[in-house]
Amino acid sequence: MNQGLHEAAISAALTGELTETGHRLLARVYFADTDFTGVVYHARYLEFLERGRSDFLRLSGVHHSELADGSHGEKLAWVVRRMEIEFRRPARVDDIVAVETRVEDVSGARVFMDQELRHGEELLVSARVEAAIIGPSGKPRRMPAHWKNAFLRRSE
Repeated sequence: MNQGLHEAAISAALTGELTETGHRLLARVYFADTDFTGVVYHARYLEFLERGRSDFLRLSGVHHSELADGSHGEKLAWVVRRMEIEFRRPARVDDIVAVETRVEDVSGARVFMDQELRHGEELLVSARVEAAIIGPSGKPRRMPAHWKNAFLRRSE
């Protein structure tokens, strides 16, 4: 395999894939993700969901490193403003789970996403997430139009 194809395969394995409706990331549940009962500890689900959102942004052309280096006129950061989460079924060690992320709406500095964590066809966790872009002072910043277009193109 040539170097370019090899790097592309590694990138796809690490960051998941953009889908017709958003993004899908596969992840394995490790022992460190579980509690004393052998199921995923509730706070670890937030980490799986975060990886899904981060890789969705990366593949959509929004890179955390560019936000932090001031490429957009000032240092910017994503923050989760609100999250509603419903735990339906547990994931267990060695399960392969899919984190699915969809953008429902984009408004000014905010993006509203729906996320699901599945094991096979079984829905384990669903979440509604409101994230926002902020500047160094912590105040909201309007996101660039090309980001909004990239997010909405996936949700239509």
